[in-house]
Amino acid sequence: MFDKVYDLVASVPKGRVTTYGVLAKLVGTDPRVIGFALHQNKDPKNVPCHRVINSKGKISQGYAFGGPQIQQKMLEKEGIVFDKTGKTNLIKFGYLID
Repeated sequence: MFDKVYDLVASVPKGRVTTYGVLAKLVGTDPRVIGFALHQNKDPKNVPCHRVINSKGKISQGYAFGGPQIQQKMLEKEGIVFDKTGKTNLIKFGYLID
């Protein structure tokens, strides 16, 4: 199942994000399992876990690669815009959103 998660995350293009919930629905599991899988990712260059955020359009506090501020900066470098509350527009920047 983790390989399927990694394949889906690898398909998220630069400048777009997806959510734990969307991935969970596609794989048939719980969003927490997606988080666990992403924490096990050994290939962040090809599996850009930083492009996965929560269903509210915010960065989760447990980001493994340097914390939420680092993740937000990585996404902003890719063109993702966050408001003052740390939320992004999932309609505009979301990928695999149904």
